[in-house]
Amino acid sequence: MLVHITNKQPVHVIPGSRLDLKAWIKTEPQEEISMVTWEREPETGFDPVMVTLATCSGSSMKCAGTRPNVRVNMEQQETTLQINGYSRADSGEYSVIVTDRTGANTTARCIVREYEAVHHVSVSINVSHSSLVCGEAWGTDPSFSWLHERAVITQTVGRVSRDGTTLFVTMSPICGHFTCVVSNKLGHSSDTYAATPCKSEGRGMTAAVVCLVLLLLLCGGVLAFLLWRRHKHNNRGERLHEYLDESL
Repeated sequence: MLVHITNKQPVHVIPGSRLDLKAWIKTEPQEEISMVTWEREPETGFDPVMVTLATCSGSSMKCAGTRPNVRVNMEQQETTLQINGYSRADSGEYSVIVTDRTGANTTARCIVREYEAVHHVSVSINVSHSSLVCGEAWGTDPSFSWLHERAVITQTVGRVSRDGTTLFVTMSPICGHFTCVVSNKLGHSSDTYAATPCKSEGRGMTAAVVCLVLLLLLCGGVLAFLLWRRHKHNNRGERLHEYLDESL
């Protein structure tokens, strides 16, 4: 007889949701199942206590859970365990035990853990390799993404490793704000590494425009002054000429 729990392990369950475990049973033609039992014990500890959650027995394989929120089902070569309103206390090592008519047992096990939110995101720099490394404490199935100045990373800034934890920076020099965002089903958290401020092309363009305007104003002022002096000189010559005519 063979027993196999088909869930991908370890199984992570969000608190308050439903835990579903499914096991596949293969028997030989001469073998007959007399009982199926689901049990749980702590994953760690010096003196673990085994708790029976549900059983299926008898010729009709009648099933019953030991608690109101526990359900079990048996259909042909498959058994399913359901726990509604999952809590941290439901975490541990689960076992499905199949007993045949001779009393021989076959067991399959799996680890069930609480689905944890993302915690304590941090970004550190590896100067020698021009890279930034993002770390996260104990969240379940964390997904990593990077931003530079609140924008998605481009090839001009750098490239991200396959697992998303490392950003290899290609821009030189390294400048601006680099943010690592870690997320999973329960939310997200982030941390930012601040390098030296980047020189803004927009500010440089503004400064150039201001300088050009000032230069034009200066040239216009000089030209206006020269025209004024020339006009004044011409008026003075005309008055002198009139004075000489009157004297004669």
